[in-house]
Amino acid sequence: MTIHQNLIAGEWVGADGVENINPSNTGDVVGTYARASAEDTKSAIAAAKAAFPAWSRSGILERHAILRKAADEILARKEELGRLLSREEGKTLAEGIGETVRAGQIFDFFAGECLRLAGEVLPSVRPNIGVEITREPVGVVGIITPWNFPIAIPAWKIAPALCYGNTVVFKPAELVPGCSWAIVDILVRAGLPKGVLNLVMGKGSVVGQTMLDSPDVNAITFTGSTGTGKRVAVASVEHNRKYQLEMGGKNPFVVLDDADLDVAVEAAVNSAFFSTGQRCTASSRVIVTEGIHDRFVAAVGERLKSVVVDDALKAGTHIGPVVDETQLKQDTDYIEIGQKEGAKLAFGGELLKRDTPGFYLAPALFTEATNEMRISREEIFGPVAAVIRVKDYEEALAIANDTPFGLSSGIATTSLKHATHFKRNAEAGMVMVNLPTAGVDFHVPFGGRKGSSFGSREQGKYANEFYTTVKTAYTLA
Repeated sequence: MTIHQNLIAGEWVGADGVENINPSNTGDVVGTYARASAEDTKSAIAAAKAAFPAWSRSGILERHAILRKAADEILARKEELGRLLSREEGKTLAEGIGETVRAGQIFDFFAGECLRLAGEVLPSVRPNIGVEITREPVGVVGIITPWNFPIAIPAWKIAPALCYGNTVVFKPAELVPGCSWAIVDILVRAGLPKGVLNLVMGKGSVVGQTMLDSPDVNAITFTGSTGTGKRVAVASVEHNRKYQLEMGGKNPFVVLDDADLDVAVEAAVNSAFFSTGQRCTASSRVIVTEGIHDRFVAAVGERLKSVVVDDALKAGTHIGPVVDETQLKQDTDYIEIGQKEGAKLAFGGELLKRDTPGFYLAPALFTEATNEMRISREEIFGPVAAVIRVKDYEEALAIANDTPFGLSSGIATTSLKHATHFKRNAEAGMVMVNLPTAGVDFHVPFGGRKGSSFGSREQGKYANEFYTTVKTAYTLA
């Protein structure tokens, strides 16, 4: 049995491993991956701290070459890595390959950013004095990633951290260590010096907590649950470190009477159910004005009849399984809650059997929901959506914004007036018009408002706000 080990100070270490199970076929073991201890994590932090002085002053061509080489290998192996992703997380193969391509593009983008590092030279208000404003790396960055995007999210955190000269201690989600291990292996072989990137797989209560407790971790970027995000914030304040949080969402998708019905249905179904609804940008609240409501609900029901739920690797599958048994129970519990609250389960929601044993759930569509119901307030993180009927655009906008979250928000309309107003007034970090609420380009900022996000944006050139600190220097001529 091969154990995929942790990487600490440039060495692969770890003797005991845990099996990584395929949610499409629970009899399929994707691989065995080591678990780091608290002491392993402390060693990884120490290694990153020791490597920081040299790496932070390394040449931009060295960093560029490493990230570019990693990008090239990820893209060259997109089918292989995409299949690994689909096996361990449950996305369809097309989605797995697409996410892998995005990871490669992210590394390619930040390879270029290494060559675009810039500052400012300004005159002082005092004569014969010059002012330089530069950005410097923050130090040791702790990276904690979730299971739903097992290659893209690690990529969009690791790539900028390394680009701007930081060293990294990386903890991936326990459920999906495979893609993370593969990325780290690629970067090591691309030429990263020892200690610059350290991989510590294992339990959040052990590895993650050790990272939070360490005064030598200078910044932490976290994507995951709201509850854990709050713990990251509290621990980071205690150590006076930078922290960046991407957490939950309860994203609205508004459908107005004037919407193109086909466009609205496709965008809503994609937003709510594709990737098994396991996206923080998924729309689980579909807010529909009364003039189009009945036609829209009927059309969505017809569209869902053609959606194939099956093994993620099987040709023709549109939606794969839920990621594991715990998440499946959470989804079915919320379906029961919705029915008890008085919403009508108009379509789906039943457990499915397929040729292989897995966590299969038919997409569930509720109607006659209100925005006060738990299924409309709380993040379910599965293929469950609730339709809320409203009178007009004004009521739709008010309900869309009536949530503690603010990540993504969408609208289907042919009215330029309403589209423009919605883009300005939707209380979300990202707004989509006649498009699914999920799907953000790799070179633009990602993030939300309210309870969804805290700190500067991720991705694109905006990433430098988190991974660097600003220095102002004066020189007397």
